[in-house]
Amino acid sequence: MGKMIEFGCPGGSMAEGYLAEAPGSRAGVVVIQEWWGLNDQIKGTAERFADAGFTALAPDLYHGRVTQEPDEANHMMEGLDWVGATEVEIQGACTRLKESCDKVGVTGFCLGGALTVIACVKIPECAAGVSFYGIPPKEQADPADIAVPFQGHFANTDWWCTPELVTALENTMKGAASPVEIHRYDAEHAFFNEQDDAHHPESAALSWERTLAFFRAHL
Repeated sequence: MGKMIEFGCPGGSMAEGYLAEAPGSRAGVVVIQEWWGLNDQIKGTAERFADAGFTALAPDLYHGRVTQEPDEANHMMEGLDWVGATEVEIQGACTRLKESCDKVGVTGFCLGGALTVIACVKIPECAAGVSFYGIPPKEQADPADIAVPFQGHFANTDWWCTPELVTALENTMKGAASPVEIHRYDAEHAFFNEQDDAHHPESAALSWERTLAFFRAHL
């Protein structure tokens, strides 16, 4: 079982996160929450990464706040400084994992998927990124600037990361120097989350297999 830990961040601040260790592993993954906060589902995903051989750390971007109400989740997401959270808590989580890991990847879901794209652009310690149904505004991070291997998982009936936005992302990343994979699924937003009504077991299983293979190839 994992545990909550405290870790240092740029500027001397401290943050908390859920650490799930894979003993002997030299590869780490930062797992970034959905708009709900650092809930049991995200902690469970970190545990799944540890079981697969990756030490995982999920930073608590809402500082202890968790909700199941969409309106409150949207309010907390809109109140979050996305770039600031990336350059502080997520950067700190990457640095913490680098203490024991040779390479660190970043993955996230919904809000966390968008922050994964920002991390791939702005965090030097990020060696690869896997985004689940999340794309940030280009003024926060231009996907064309990603220079690490990148994999994206998106739903064909997504109300947030629409197919049009995914196509624009794919076109933006054409010609990238690093490997880029974009996968689409006949599912809805949040299809990976087994606690969400939109959960689609077949798409979740396939995207998980692809994520593990991708990180094993690049971390």
